[in-house]
Amino acid sequence: MPSEETEVVVVGAGQAGVAMSEHLGAHGIPHIVLERHRIAERWRSERWDSLVANGPAWHDRFPGLEFSDVDPDAFASKDQVADYFVAYAEKIGAPVRCGVEVTSVRRHTGRPGFRVETSEGLIDARFVVAATGPFQRPVIPPIVPDGAVPVQIHSSGYRNPAQLPEGAVVVVGAGSSGVQIADELRRSGRRVFLSVGPHDRPPREYRGRDFCWWLGVLGIWDAETPPQGAEHVTIAVSGARGGHTVDFRALAGTGIELVGLTDSYEDGVLRFAPDLAANIALGDTKYLDFLRAADAYVERNGLDFPEEPQAHALGPDPECLTSPRLALDLAEAGVTSIVWATGFAADYDWLEVDAFDESGRPNQRRGVSSEPGVYFLGLPWLSRRGSSFIWGVWHDARYVADHIMIQRGYLAYRPTDRPGAVPATPEN
Repeated sequence: MPSEETEVVVVGAGQAGVAMSEHLGAHGIPHIVLERHRIAERWRSERWDSLVANGPAWHDRFPGLEFSDVDPDAFASKDQVADYFVAYAEKIGAPVRCGVEVTSVRRHTGRPGFRVETSEGLIDARFVVAATGPFQRPVIPPIVPDGAVPVQIHSSGYRNPAQLPEGAVVVVGAGSSGVQIADELRRSGRRVFLSVGPHDRPPREYRGRDFCWWLGVLGIWDAETPPQGAEHVTIAVSGARGGHTVDFRALAGTGIELVGLTDSYEDGVLRFAPDLAANIALGDTKYLDFLRAADAYVERNGLDFPEEPQAHALGPDPECLTSPRLALDLAEAGVTSIVWATGFAADYDWLEVDAFDESGRPNQRRGVSSEPGVYFLGLPWLSRRGSSFIWGVWHDARYVADHIMIQRGYLAYRPTDRPGAVPATPEN
C-alpha cells in the first residue's frame, strides 16, 4: 500500500500538539498533526459544563496570542480555551488533520524512521511526537462494584447536577476537579460527601497577586523534580466564580461533609481511612509555607504589596474534621451517585516502540525518549512543574523542536560537506 511521507508526525492537536506545530514550523520542518477528534477536543467534550481554566487568562496562554474575549485577570471557560487553540492553530497555519486516528507506530526495519498507521492510511515519518497529554484514560479505582449505586461516573463524564439522579452524592478526590464539582452539587441543593486525600492547596491570590505569579517569581514553576512522595499529589485551586482559595473548612461550613480517603466497600457500606485530619493539616502546612515564602519575597525585594494577615487565619475545625465519619451506609444516606475525581492514566498502546520503562511509563528526559526519533510532550514533570500547563508545554515544545532540528542536521551530514574534503570515489 502506498504511503505518504513527512519529516515529523505529531499525534494529538491539543495544547501540546499545537505548540509543537508552532516550533516545528518556525524551523521550517515539514510535519503533520493528527487529531482523532477536533482541536482541543478534551476541553469541549470531556469536562463539566461550568469548568473554567485554573489560571488567569494573562498566564494560561501561549506567548503569541492573547485571549480576545477574556479579561486578562479573568478565567476562560472551557469552550473559550478550546476556541483559543483553534484560533492559534489557524494563526500559525498548523497542518492539523482532524478525524484521523493513529492506530500504530512502528520503527522501520533496515531504514530510518517509522511507519505510522492511521484510520486514513499510512504515513512514513522520520520522527514521531506523542502529544496526547496526561488525560488519556480515566481511572476509577475498583472499590465499589457496578450496581451498588445507580450512577458511578468519572469526573470526565460529569457535566452538571441535572445529569445525576435525585439524591446524595459522594465525590471522591479533592483536587481542583473534585472540589469544584462537589461545590457545584452542593449549590444545586444536593447532600454531598467529599473524600479528601493528600493535596496541595495554594492561595488563589495573595497580597494582590495570583498564585500563578507567585509560583513564577518564587521559582516553583521551574522545579525539575517533585518533592519526595508528592509526584501525584493533587492541587486544590479554583478559578470558578471569579477565582477563590479552596478552604475545606469553608466547604464544610456550607454543608459538604468531609471524609478521609475512600478505602473500601462492603455490603452497602463505604469505608474511609482515618486520615482526614492529617490530610487537611498537611494541606494547611503547605498553604502557610507558601504564604511565608511570599512574605519573605516581598520583604527581600522591598515591594509595596498590601499585607494580608487574615489569610494566615485557618478558622475553627468543623465537626466532620474533629469527629470524622469512617463509614457511610449508602442507602441510609440516600446516596445515588458517586463521582470519581481520581485522575487519569496514560494510554500508549498505539506506540509500539522501545520508549517505556518496566512500569509502562515513558522513558524520557525533557521529552526526548529512549527510542531515538520518538518524543513525548505535555506530561506532568516532563522537564519541570509547569510542563503539563498551557504556558509550560509551549516552552517544552521549543526544546523538543530544537532537538529534532539538531538530529536532522546529523542525518543530513555527508563527509563531502567538510571544507576541503575530497569526494568519495571508487578509487579512493
